[in-house]
Amino acid sequence: MSQIQKLLIIGTVWPEPDSSAAGGRMLQLITLFQQQGFEIVFASPALDSDYMVDLATLNITKKSIVLNCSSFDIFVKELNPKIVLFDRFMMEEQFGWRVAENCPDALRILDTEDMHSLRLARQKAFKEKRIFEVEDLLKEDVAKREIASILRSDLSLMISEFEMDLLKTTFKIDEKLLYYLPFLLEPISETTFHELPSFNQRNNFIFIGNFLHEPNWNAVQYLKETIWPQLRKQLPGVELHIYGAYPSQKVMQLHQPKEGFYIKGRATDANEVVQNARIVLAPLRFGAGIKGKLIEAMQCGTPSITTLIGAESMHGHLPWSGFVTNDIPEFIKASIQLYQDEKLWHKAQENGISIINQRYSRDLFEKDFISKIQFLSSNLTKHRLDNFLGTLLQHHTLNSTKYMSRWIEAKNSKKE
Repeated sequence: MSQIQKLLIIGTVWPEPDSSAAGGRMLQLITLFQQQGFEIVFASPALDSDYMVDLATLNITKKSIVLNCSSFDIFVKELNPKIVLFDRFMMEEQFGWRVAENCPDALRILDTEDMHSLRLARQKAFKEKRIFEVEDLLKEDVAKREIASILRSDLSLMISEFEMDLLKTTFKIDEKLLYYLPFLLEPISETTFHELPSFNQRNNFIFIGNFLHEPNWNAVQYLKETIWPQLRKQLPGVELHIYGAYPSQKVMQLHQPKEGFYIKGRATDANEVVQNARIVLAPLRFGAGIKGKLIEAMQCGTPSITTLIGAESMHGHLPWSGFVTNDIPEFIKASIQLYQDEKLWHKAQENGISIINQRYSRDLFEKDFISKIQFLSSNLTKHRLDNFLGTLLQHHTLNSTKYMSRWIEAKNSKKE
């Protein structure tokens, strides 16, 4: 792509790579498009945050936008982007119809991050103390909104193979509308591997995760109430350190040094604290997508114990970097065994590095993804004709959402 083309990213929030895996994923996509010579504008209706990345240092134009305001129409028409990337389906809902109306030739890509409806349906089933069934998704209003957004978009980026299959089998989404693009990581070299802290240089267990994310808060409660008391009885003197951005007061109240349970809050350097821990514990009981904390653990050479939900779609046919179990006694037994057995620990560490290099190396995906983007850009008319349902939804959404948005805008202007 020789000539400079514009990419508009519409973000739910400003990227915070040190706070969440989603923030890191967004920077990976930004880097990929910049390498193709795209000029990038990042727009969001969110307020600035203390931990957002400084977009100017990345040569990205920052643009604050307003919901239900026609000023966006003028902005996007003047910008005239070649591609518009929506960060999660809520942004496509809010701004997709405006992009379609003002920049009909722009390729519209939805970055799903994970299936929100899957995460919410699993959470609901968990709270109702029952087993999640795929049919639960069909009852979720969020699922209807999310699927509609996927159909309206020219391409949706999926981070999980499980979710790709779910969309194709349960919701009958045409695979031409979906693209599997997991985290795009640098492979771990022999040099990097040998620079990692050794088994004897590490101690204690660690959990790390953004506390605005409900599955993380639930996992910490599970650790505190059920797993850690039994685990510490068998490993007295060993500690569990809990790290994560945005800890609320209810999280901080779990801090119990006498029990070896430490709430540390936001990590200044997540890599450093994970590299110095011997094992990551991640007893996730609901959720979706790829778990950034477990990817980070593998990158740091830190084995992990997690659940079936935690490891879902992450390792393919490769052995896990530690143990995967939903059974509490097994979880505790595996944690103790891995903590004490250096040989087993090294094998788990090597498994994690194999997973990163064989499943997440950016070299495996970048060329094919760029080819896909180029193909769609050149064949956009036919691609949309083949997606009649999407065109139908776009037509009705444009009409219904357009008039609702115009009504809200008019109402707001009267208040002023």
